[in-house]
Amino acid sequence: MANTPEDLSYTKDHEWVRAKGEQATIGITDHAQQQLGDVVYVELPKVGDKFEASEPFGSVESVKAVSEVYMPLGGSVIEVNESLNDSPEQVNEDP
Repeated sequence: MANTPEDLSYTKDHEWVRAKGEQATIGITDHAQQQLGDVVYVELPKVGDKFEASEPFGSVESVKAVSEVYMPLGGSVIEVNESLNDSPEQVNEDP
Protein backbone atom coordinates (compact mmCIF):
# COMPACT_ATOMS: atom_id res chain seq x y z
CA MET A 1 0.00 0.00 0.00
CA ALA A 2 1.49 3.35 -1.06
CA ASN A 3 1.88 6.23 1.37
CA THR A 4 -0.04 9.28 0.05
CA PRO A 5 0.15 12.22 2.48
CA GLU A 6 -2.83 14.55 2.14
CA ASP A 7 -0.72 17.73 2.31
CA LEU A 8 0.82 16.96 -1.09
CA SER A 9 -0.47 17.60 -4.60
CA TYR A 10 0.17 14.84 -7.14
CA THR A 11 0.75 14.68 -10.90
CA LYS A 12 -0.30 11.95 -13.32
CA ASP A 13 3.42 11.19 -13.81
CA HIS A 14 3.87 10.32 -10.11
CA GLU A 15 5.57 13.47 -8.87
CA TRP A 16 4.39 15.35 -5.80
CA VAL A 17 4.64 18.97 -4.71
CA ARG A 18 4.33 20.59 -1.28
CA ALA A 19 3.91 24.36 -1.60
CA LYS A 20 4.74 26.80 1.22
CA GLY A 21 4.29 30.40 0.18
CA GLU A 22 6.34 31.05 -2.95
CA GLN A 23 8.53 27.95 -2.44
CA ALA A 24 7.75 24.32 -3.15
CA THR A 25 9.36 20.98 -2.43
CA ILE A 26 9.14 18.34 -5.18
CA GLY A 27 9.65 14.57 -5.16
CA ILE A 28 8.41 11.30 -6.60
CA THR A 29 5.51 9.37 -5.15
CA ASP A 30 5.82 6.35 -2.92
CA HIS A 31 4.06 4.35 -5.64
CA ALA A 32 6.70 5.41 -8.20
CA GLN A 33 9.62 4.35 -6.02
CA GLN A 34 7.92 1.02 -5.30
CA GLN A 35 7.50 0.40 -9.05
CA LEU A 36 11.12 1.36 -9.77
CA GLY A 37 12.62 -0.94 -7.16
CA ASP A 38 16.05 -0.29 -5.68
CA VAL A 39 17.22 3.20 -6.70
CA VAL A 40 20.93 3.26 -7.64
CA TYR A 41 21.37 6.77 -9.14
CA VAL A 42 19.57 10.11 -9.12
CA GLU A 43 20.27 12.91 -11.60
CA LEU A 44 19.46 16.25 -9.98
CA PRO A 45 19.09 19.74 -11.44
CA LYS A 46 21.53 22.50 -10.50
CA VAL A 47 20.68 25.38 -8.21
CA GLY A 48 19.61 28.27 -10.43
CA ASP A 49 18.20 26.07 -13.21
CA LYS A 50 14.79 27.23 -14.48
CA PHE A 51 12.04 24.92 -15.70
CA GLU A 52 8.55 25.17 -17.14
CA ALA A 53 5.73 22.98 -15.84
CA SER A 54 5.87 19.43 -17.26
CA GLU A 55 9.51 19.82 -18.34
CA PRO A 56 11.90 17.01 -17.32
CA PHE A 57 14.36 18.17 -14.66
CA GLY A 58 16.16 14.99 -13.65
CA SER A 59 15.98 11.23 -13.59
CA VAL A 60 15.87 8.28 -11.23
CA GLU A 61 17.72 5.09 -12.14
CA SER A 62 16.91 1.79 -10.50
CA VAL A 63 17.91 -1.80 -11.04
CA LYS A 64 14.80 -2.07 -13.28
CA ALA A 65 14.67 1.16 -15.30
CA VAL A 66 15.56 4.83 -15.74
CA SER A 67 12.68 7.28 -15.38
CA GLU A 68 12.62 10.99 -16.05
CA VAL A 69 11.17 13.25 -13.36
CA TYR A 70 8.99 16.16 -14.52
CA MET A 71 8.41 19.57 -12.95
CA PRO A 72 4.85 19.77 -11.61
CA LEU A 73 5.04 23.58 -11.88
CA GLY A 74 7.32 26.20 -13.35
CA GLY A 75 10.07 27.89 -11.40
CA SER A 76 13.72 28.10 -10.42
CA VAL A 77 15.67 25.58 -8.38
CA ILE A 78 16.87 27.13 -5.10
CA GLU A 79 18.06 23.96 -3.35
CA VAL A 80 18.59 20.26 -4.11
CA ASN A 81 18.98 17.26 -1.82
CA GLU A 82 22.75 16.81 -2.33
CA SER A 83 22.80 13.75 -0.05
CA LEU A 84 21.15 11.79 -2.90
CA ASN A 85 24.43 12.00 -4.85
CA ASP A 86 26.12 9.69 -2.34
CA SER A 87 23.03 7.78 -1.14
CA PRO A 88 20.41 7.54 -3.90
CA GLU A 89 18.73 4.67 -2.05
CA GLN A 90 17.24 7.31 0.27
CA VAL A 91 14.55 7.71 -2.41
CA ASN A 92 13.30 4.22 -1.49
CA GLU A 93 13.17 5.14 2.19
CA ASP A 94 11.56 8.59 1.85
CA PRO A 95 10.56 9.53 -1.70
